[in-house]
Amino acid sequence: MRKTFRIKKPTDFQLVFNKHRSVANKYFIVYQLGKSDQKHFRLGISVSKKIGKAHDRVWVKRRIRQSILELKPQLPNELDILVIARPAVAKQSQKFIKEQIVHVLKLANILKVAK
Repeated sequence: MRKTFRIKKPTDFQLVFNKHRSVANKYFIVYQLGKSDQKHFRLGISVSKKIGKAHDRVWVKRRIRQSILELKPQLPNELDILVIARPAVAKQSQKFIKEQIVHVLKLANILKVAK
């Protein structure tokens, strides 16, 4: 995923936290903020130290990023999305993580359902 698709600045993270709609399941919390002037969605990922050591957190971030990349055609362009991983996601498979991402995005009405 290109860096233009990522939320990196703390001020951008804080803006989404302050003016958000959030949905959660056992594994992820998703915050969303609509922005009508964007050409593509942006993604922010937060993985706390409760997940594990640095290599475990990077592993989880990569799995989340890959899952979102695979879902890219189904995501609307006018959103900033923050995905926060909960400790239960540690040591889960890529397939399981993608299933849970799909589940929480559907709960948030973000994912466009293909017909």
